[in-house]
Amino acid sequence: MPTTAPRIALIIPAHNEAESLPTVLRRVPSCISQVLVVDNGSTDDTGVLARAGGARVVREERLGYGSACLAGIAALQGEPPELVAFADADGSDNHPQLQLLAQTLAEENLDLVLAQRVPKNRAALSLQQRFGNGLATWFISLLWGGNYQDLGPMRLIRWSALQDLQMRDAGYGWTIEMQIKALQQGLRVREIPLLYLPRLAGQSKISRTLRGVVRAGSTILWIVAREAWHDRRQIGWRLYRRSRAAISASINAMAGALKM
Repeated sequence: MPTTAPRIALIIPAHNEAESLPTVLRRVPSCISQVLVVDNGSTDDTGVLARAGGARVVREERLGYGSACLAGIAALQGEPPELVAFADADGSDNHPQLQLLAQTLAEENLDLVLAQRVPKNRAALSLQQRFGNGLATWFISLLWGGNYQDLGPMRLIRWSALQDLQMRDAGYGWTIEMQIKALQQGLRVREIPLLYLPRLAGQSKISRTLRGVVRAGSTILWIVAREAWHDRRQIGWRLYRRSRAAISASINAMAGALKM
């Protein structure tokens, strides 16, 4: 018997993205049932162009990536979809590949699928972003045992799993908070390497400014510290077991060398 495709709502946070948003909306694949653009305090025609492109628009005056995502989730509470996708409004995310995320989630019975950014060129992902991603994912691997490679914004998650995560970060820590909590909750997660493009217009509010880099970096480290404190007992035991295993392996290697 044919199965009914799940309803997927796509949340696009947008702050002054009027130049890129029309193209972004045209790229959204047909598997998306509803597009919700969160106009995050824009002073340009972001909201007007979003409506013209067929999207539902929610206005959120509190600036912040997490604030916009939370506003989008709140707007879906009355009639929640089965799946929720998140992607940026600047055109850098590979929006047509949301179809691949949905297909992978269904075929592998996953809870969360993440797009791992593979930059098209050096302009697509700044040196600061590469360094920050590497440091943040190293911390996650050390403390929670995950194997993430990126903190990319484009992702797809089951509505029920999203509710269980109880997301609360209002700023730049949104993506890492979700990925840490996914490990805490034992969600079935997969990353898929996807081409990542240079933004269509304008300039990044985060990676291309010193203030944005500092704020994003400090927020990410704060999220790691907050969640690590919450899980301090489990993390302590995990690190203890790792250290014992490393010491045991070193002793065995030395003993083997002495026998030669």
